[in-house]
Amino acid sequence: MRPPLPLTLGQLDAPFDDPEWIYEVKYDGLRALAILERGRCRFFSRDRNPLIGLAELAKTLVSEIKADQAILDGELAVTDAMGRSVFASIMGDRQRARYCAFDLLWLNGEDMRGRPLLERKSQLKRILPADSTSLLYVDHVVKTGTQLFQAALDLDLEGIVAKRADSPYAWGAGRPPWITIDNRCYSQGHHELFDRSDFPSAS
Repeated sequence: MRPPLPLTLGQLDAPFDDPEWIYEVKYDGLRALAILERGRCRFFSRDRNPLIGLAELAKTLVSEIKADQAILDGELAVTDAMGRSVFASIMGDRQRARYCAFDLLWLNGEDMRGRPLLERKSQLKRILPADSTSLLYVDHVVKTGTQLFQAALDLDLEGIVAKRADSPYAWGAGRPPWITIDNRCYSQGHHELFDRSDFPSAS
């Protein structure tokens, strides 16, 4: 199993608008792959370590995701009443974690990684519930990165992620397919003092 595609492949100081790119809110939590197979769900960190303490969330994903076998990429996050992620909470209260899914790598025996991003996201949205307290589909906007970034600033979010709409889930040379644009005034910025790979695991 390869690790998740890094969000740090590229970073910009300012947002941009481009019709060939989509833009997502960046949830502030712990990056995780969710692997569903044989009626169970397991979570793995970006370093491929199994994550523990998420049994109830795992059961929910098995019951709510409309697939027998799938690998999802996303973020484990605790959100407030306005839907904003609270990083300190995920470090101390995994029971409240939501899984914010933004990509689909595998579906019912089919490798999705070579397909364009928008096609993968369409399939992801199709298998996720429309309304869930534990599972969230990370939606996107097309072209208008500056507008979404301003909304992130207004709501005190960590930032946004720009992604090429036609990009495969792949590592390669050239311009990075995913680029983070951080809110430099983010009030929870102190969490960078933590090493996110230290989230308790079974290893």
